[in-house]
Amino acid sequence: MHLRTLLRTAVAAVTTAVTAFGLGVVGTAPAHAAAALPSHVFAPYFEAWTGDDPATLSQQSGAKYLTMAFLQAATKGSCTAYWNGDTSMPISSSTFGASISSIRASGGDVIPSFGGYTADNTGTEIADSCTNVNSIASVFESVITTYGVTRIDLDIEDNSLTNSAGIDRRNKAIKLVEDWAAANGKTVQFAYTLPTTTSGLASSGLNVLRNAVTNNARIDVVNIMTFDYYDGATHQMATDTQTAATGLHDQLKTLYPGKSDTELWNMIGVTEMIGIDDYGPAETFTTADAAPVLNWATSKGLAMISFWALQRDNGGCPGTGGSDSCSGISQSTWFFSQTFAPFSGGGGTPGNDFSVTLSPSTGSVAPGGTATATVNTAVISGPAQTVNLTATGAPAGVTATLTPASVTAGGSSSLKLVTTSSAAPGTYPITVTGTAASGSHSATFTLTITGSSGGGSVANADFESGSLAPWNCQPGGTVTGSPVHGGTHALQVTPTASQTGECTQTLTLSPNHAYTLKAWVQGSYAFLGVSGGASASTWTSSSGWTQLSLPFTTGSSGTVTLSVHGWYGQANVYADDFTLT
Repeated sequence: MHLRTLLRTAVAAVTTAVTAFGLGVVGTAPAHAAAALPSHVFAPYFEAWTGDDPATLSQQSGAKYLTMAFLQAATKGSCTAYWNGDTSMPISSSTFGASISSIRASGGDVIPSFGGYTADNTGTEIADSCTNVNSIASVFESVITTYGVTRIDLDIEDNSLTNSAGIDRRNKAIKLVEDWAAANGKTVQFAYTLPTTTSGLASSGLNVLRNAVTNNARIDVVNIMTFDYYDGATHQMATDTQTAATGLHDQLKTLYPGKSDTELWNMIGVTEMIGIDDYGPAETFTTADAAPVLNWATSKGLAMISFWALQRDNGGCPGTGGSDSCSGISQSTWFFSQTFAPFSGGGGTPGNDFSVTLSPSTGSVAPGGTATATVNTAVISGPAQTVNLTATGAPAGVTATLTPASVTAGGSSSLKLVTTSSAAPGTYPITVTGTAASGSHSATFTLTITGSSGGGSVANADFESGSLAPWNCQPGGTVTGSPVHGGTHALQVTPTASQTGECTQTLTLSPNHAYTLKAWVQGSYAFLGVSGGASASTWTSSSGWTQLSLPFTTGSSGTVTLSVHGWYGQANVYADDFTLT
């Protein structure tokens, strides 16, 4: 998962924020013992370095089972593993213990994952780092006894695929742990997560499995990463998932000739990268890809569906590829989690559900113009339901209508956005929500209203509307009643360990014209910027309200994006009373 190289750099810069994570109970034994995982399980990856609570996100998303990424050595050559390679996050119930107990009490479980791109690239994957097979096995056993888990995931890619000594040590350690578990009456499974081509594993991934066979190490699940193909082609991601898994099935048949087709399919897992992956738009797993993957995986009896990553399961950054905090596509929050959740269970039988998508998902009009989009619904599982449609978020001067306002899942409707001449220029998210007996799903249409004036203007500059629109913020951004500079509302920007909390607004101004953007800000590392048709930024740190002033000159298009943000791992930043002259 190649984006992790950049993430690890960001995480290293905010160690104090990350090390505050891992609150839990003190002790060494898990509060709740684990049962065996379902034979068919949906377990998306959870990014353990972000400071998020896995139990909270599990409950919010509906993903009862999580793959926890990642465990690795802190330094190359070490035989001690930590979460994220952070020495303040040991394998201990004080790190994630309370969260895992909460997840288990709600009927779910976790799968600790060793490795990942960064560890595999830096030699800190435990079997690459540690040259003692018994010590590697002890680390695996420690995770099993500390958290009471029944499966360990081994994410092997990059340099770890060609480290033959590390491959052999890892598989020998797996065999030792399996013998130890059998002697002590414990259930333990090992899963390999490996990169793939669209027709199955490359030779390097096959060599990992061949070595496991040689060492009599039982591999229960082979989980392929059906993304980041980097082959220069434009991909149909759902179709490529099926061809890649079918190719793997045929490869496993050669490695395990004694297994039936059913047993081989039940060894296979697929991991998607929802939205735009690291390669870019040519490899985009869309909301329309989810149902075909779910239904196909169910029909074949696959062992696992996963995706990278739980914190990406939102539409907070349309057009952005490879982010670890959003998918880069227009989607409702938790769309993929809710779609795949029915896969978990003894038979993997999907429940009754539907989806909502928009085509197109963006549009640009001048004041007085009209934008349209088609609202598409689809049956994900079960019988077709009646879906009632609503549109929210239209700003002053914009009327949204849906025709018809109710469809049978599988049908479509038309979204029409009519603007008046007084509609303020800016970018506005319009949310279309479909509601049926099984629940609701949403999709977002991003409406840009163009326009210019000699002085320019910032829409919702003082946040007295009480809402963000037309500002677009990373998760956590909101309108607050305190502190404020003027009036009764201000903007709250919420940085985390993996994001700056940036809020933006796009304006079309006079081309080749000089402007000055001003805003009152408060907080540590408060940044004010302009990008797009101009480039400028300034910042300050202040415990009280301070006005920032930023001169810039537009380019030939006049279109610019205003932004305000904080910094990774720092406290909230507040902004109010923007002016543009």
